[in-house]
Amino acid sequence: MDSITVTSPEETMQLGEKIGQRVQPGDLILLDGDLGAGKTTFTKGLAKSLGIPNNVKSPTFTLIREYHQGRLPLYHMDVYRLEDGGAEDLGLDEYFDGDGVSVVEWSEFIADLLPTDYLRIGLTRNGAGDDGRTITLTPQGTRYQQLVDQLKE
Repeated sequence: MDSITVTSPEETMQLGEKIGQRVQPGDLILLDGDLGAGKTTFTKGLAKSLGIPNNVKSPTFTLIREYHQGRLPLYHMDVYRLEDGGAEDLGLDEYFDGDGVSVVEWSEFIADLLPTDYLRIGLTRNGAGDDGRTITLTPQGTRYQQLVDQLKE
């Protein structure tokens, strides 16, 4: 587990860009953190590095937004509304096993549907009125351990 401290939304986006430069088809990134912690900001950075020009928005009401304009497709999921179930009907395996990168916000609500390997990114506010965040990277599996190791170089 590695932690990074950022002091602005721009730095959160930059971390998203760094990870986005290294993602491969089939990669799964889980984003966990409270409302306003920076999950969508991180995803905007990742999308930017993939060459996706759209303004990436949180898919809170649509559950899944797909972006196909970049180097790889981006599947941005917000499963907060699935707290009480229903995720098994979405066909998430097709995304996780697909040709793009899946980014899942609030992944704890679909924990039983997740594959064994992924990169979990936790975003925690450092203070109430502060833009600072502690970002924790927890890789599960060799592929994601290598990705985190590359970030340190």
